Amino acid sequence: MFVTREKEDYADIVNMPCPEPKNHRRMPMIKRAAQFAPFAALSGFHEMIERTIREHEESIEY
Repeated sequence: MFVTREKEDYADIVNMPCPEPKNHRRMPMIKRAAQFAPFAALSGFHEMIERTIREHEESIEY
C-alpha cells in the first residue's frame, strides 16, 4: 500500500517552534557532530584515493 501525503496535511504544524527539553540543556552542535564522526560512511576514502593515484602514476611509463 502506498500512501501519499500533501504539504497541506501538515499545515497546522509547519510553523510551530521546535520543542525545547525541560530537564536538560541541548547538546552543543560541535559535540553532537563528534558523536557521529566515527560512523562516517567515507572514512578512509581520501587515503585510498591518494594511494590509488600514486600507484597509477608510478605505473605510467614516460
